[in-house]
Amino acid sequence: MITKNSVAAASAIAIALVSLGGCAEMSRRDQNTIFGAGVGAVGGALLTGGSALGTVGGAAVGGVIGNQVDTSNHKKK
Repeated sequence: MITKNSVAAASAIAIALVSLGGCAEMSRRDQNTIFGAGVGAVGGALLTGGSALGTVGGAAVGGVIGNQVDTSNHKKK
């Protein structure tokens, strides 16, 4: 049996993946922020049983982490 939370989580993941297709002209940092927020929202929703507060909190934390991730491939000497 499919539960309401499972459908909501699957929908959130699908929307996040489709939305990332429009990020081609964004900076890498902006892309990481959006991706982090999406992953955080899904994680927060799953960990709190679909709570709105957990989803928003997860998105906020994920966005901050995504923004701070350094994806440069520079070799440090």
